[in-house]
Amino acid sequence: MSKAKFNVREVSEKAGVILQRVSHYRSVLFLVFVALIYGFVILRINSLSNAQPTNDAINSQVQAAQIPHIDQSVVNQLQSLQDNSVSVKSLFNQARANPFQE
Repeated sequence: MSKAKFNVREVSEKAGVILQRVSHYRSVLFLVFVALIYGFVILRINSLSNAQPTNDAINSQVQAAQIPHIDQSVVNQLQSLQDNSVSVKSLFNQARANPFQE
């Protein structure tokens, strides 16, 4: 086998010829590149939107959540006010029937 000679000048000439041929298609190549980027982004969004949390993540969030505590004296006072006032009683019943209505 003969030893292949490496000539920098030949490489630069061949690269120039290849660049001239590719330059005719640069707009098409740009559109293909943009389409590939959009496709990757859409696939990534789809995979991330369908991801389910792990049990460890759920447990850590449950443990970090603060459970509200209402004093029993406040509950008793609200119940006594509700029992004493007819308009407040109807307001409580209406709020229980439809909590999202103002």
